[in-house]
Amino acid sequence: MKDNMIECQNLTYKYINGEDNSERYAINGVNLEVNRGEFLVILGHNGSGKSTMAKHLNALLIPTKGKVYVEGLDSSDINNTWDIRTKAGMVFQNPDNQIVATIVEEDVAFGPENLGVESSEIRKRVDESLERVGMYEYRKHAPHLLSGGQKQRVAIAGILAMRPKCIIFDEPTAMLDPSGRKEVINTIKQLNKEYGITIILITHYMEEAVEADRIVVMDDGKVMLEGKPKEVFSNVPLMKKIGLDVPQVTELAYELNKSGINISTEILTIDEMVNELCQLK
Repeated sequence: MKDNMIECQNLTYKYINGEDNSERYAINGVNLEVNRGEFLVILGHNGSGKSTMAKHLNALLIPTKGKVYVEGLDSSDINNTWDIRTKAGMVFQNPDNQIVATIVEEDVAFGPENLGVESSEIRKRVDESLERVGMYEYRKHAPHLLSGGQKQRVAIAGILAMRPKCIIFDEPTAMLDPSGRKEVINTIKQLNKEYGITIILITHYMEEAVEADRIVVMDDGKVMLEGKPKEVFSNVPLMKKIGLDVPQVTELAYELNKSGINISTEILTIDEMVNELCQLK
């Protein structure tokens, strides 16, 4: 087994329709390796298979065919399920569904308590996790009084307190307003850069994907495109064909290039665009 955080080999998952017994493939033969410490984004529109994929990465779903390994542990062996979920934590769309206690610090303590961690160690982990997500000063607050972005950061702290090596985020900003989204994405980037936690972010927001190490684009249960953000987003026609946008400046660069202006199509930010335009003769 290679030294990957996660490896999917020919991962296939199909749903059976209860009414007519017909089969539908949600994931169809995906091969994917996730490196330790990587910030990987999986992009795709609704129904592309990206959320089904996320649930396989910490054994919430088991493959119909193929294998998923988390740090070498086979997810289809039920003896590995507990270990896999402590190594790979998961944060979902709706923070209200993950918050179980009436006080923030008690909620963050819930996971390590279930792991049987000693109380003095739990105290340390709770404080540390809340500090990491910038929510320490709210530790005595009631979660239902917090904003959406704050609740999601508490949910992230709850996962952090279990000391995972990898966190899978399944559209964690889908229910948040722009400022809440920004808070959560900044927190995710910080966990990756400062603490070396492997991040897998499932999203359909292009701007959240720009700073990833690598992007995987899914459509119809398959990987359609993979590479660094510049490589993926410069492929404007394919992205449009599968119903995804690209950053506005990337599309502008593509259109300028198409109309004969000699400008790089691998532009992701306004600063890069300004730089390119200033170099035009």
